[in-house]
Amino acid sequence: MYRAVSRLRALKGDFGKLGASWYATSSAVAVRTSSPGWFSWLTGEQSSSLPSLDSQLEGVSLPPALPDYVELSKTMSKTLANGLKIASEVSSNPAASIGLYIDCGSIYETPLSSGATHLLERMAFKSTRNRSHLRIVRKWRQSGPMFLKWLNCLLILCVNPIFLDWEINEELKRSKMKLEHSNNPQGLLLEAIHLTGYTGALANPLLATESPLNRLNCDLLEEFVAENYTAPRMVLAASGVEFEQLVSIAEPLLSDLPLVPRPQEPKSLYIGGDYRRKLILRGHYTYTLHMTHVALAFEVPGGWNNDKEAITLTVLQMLMGGGGSFSAGGPGKGMHSRLYLRVLNEYQQLQSFSAFNSIFNNTGLFGIYASTTSNFVAKAVDLAVGELIAIAIPGQVTQGQLNRAKEMTKSAVLMNLESRLVVAEDIGRQFLTYGERKSAEQFLKTLDAITLKDISDFERIVNVPNYDSVSGKFHAK
Repeated sequence: MYRAVSRLRALKGDFGKLGASWYATSSAVAVRTSSPGWFSWLTGEQSSSLPSLDSQLEGVSLPPALPDYVELSKTMSKTLANGLKIASEVSSNPAASIGLYIDCGSIYETPLSSGATHLLERMAFKSTRNRSHLRIVRKWRQSGPMFLKWLNCLLILCVNPIFLDWEINEELKRSKMKLEHSNNPQGLLLEAIHLTGYTGALANPLLATESPLNRLNCDLLEEFVAENYTAPRMVLAASGVEFEQLVSIAEPLLSDLPLVPRPQEPKSLYIGGDYRRKLILRGHYTYTLHMTHVALAFEVPGGWNNDKEAITLTVLQMLMGGGGSFSAGGPGKGMHSRLYLRVLNEYQQLQSFSAFNSIFNNTGLFGIYASTTSNFVAKAVDLAVGELIAIAIPGQVTQGQLNRAKEMTKSAVLMNLESRLVVAEDIGRQFLTYGERKSAEQFLKTLDAITLKDISDFERIVNVPNYDSVSGKFHAK
């Protein structure tokens, strides 16, 4: 024991010399006398001087403390003489997001212009009346991430396009090639739900089929843009941009757009129906060749024009939840939702089983999507209808389950609003829908007011047909 202690003392002496020489090179380190530690007790020596971790270094200034409360940025807006709205919100983010949002889409298409929105999405950043596509690409490369140059170029592209035959034909060929390989069952099923469920504007497809693509040309596109891309239906929205600076740049470029009365939104009528299609899948979706995909969807009257019901529907989707049998990124996400606990964990034949919604201004859809083997489809439909009915029974949903769904909804909303891209889009969408931007606090206040009775009143909100009419379609021979 004596030899061991002597050896430890010798080693400690060597390390002490190295430590002394190291500390001698730093004159800015504050020192203090530390309390005896385990090593000092073992060797029987006194404690040495060590640098303090909680003392400020000489010559080093600390940053100012963060305030306890930071005032939220306000959304400022202005309506130009031609009816176009400009809105922005300042943020501490060093980057900015800008977008020109137009109240237009497939609902404004006619049988003659069907597919125009689909093609216009692919005609972005093409030639304008005074710049070729090649020149625009080079200009953007030179501009880089500079906000002033980028905004000027963006607005010119949006308000001064020209549709050249060869550029249109090139995009038509690409669209047809993508159409041949677009065999995503869930995406095709969502299109089919709107096509079957509605008559009128909402029955127009988002993805153009081959027949409309063959009919489109530059004259039809120019006519569609002239009718729908008007100033009262446009909002220039930005996040992270000073409002006065945005107006000074945008107003001279956008004030020449024509002032045309804003038309009423085309009407849609929910009629319901049944859609079936046998699909031969290729490529990435070949593994689902022997799977059957089914969705039950029902109308939600009111849409975003009725905030209470739309927000209740959002909470209801979180409450029911669901997902796939395989959870990418690790297990555990959404495992407390009703469809996971009551369905996916009990029936291994189901590959996916989840609630979904699709909300528009005046109407919406809510339902359950499932994918399973063909011999389990009838049971999957029974399970979906049973879960929809169970939600409407008082006492089936506990207060704890509702609170969890409400907190998940809050988390999703607030997390999305941390993204400058989402903020810019939120500003644009709300000004097009409401004519103003409602704060997140208003949304959260409405969300907090949702009760168990609102959830049990599900049958009042959703126009659900009776069980026999739905189940009979899948049990028929």
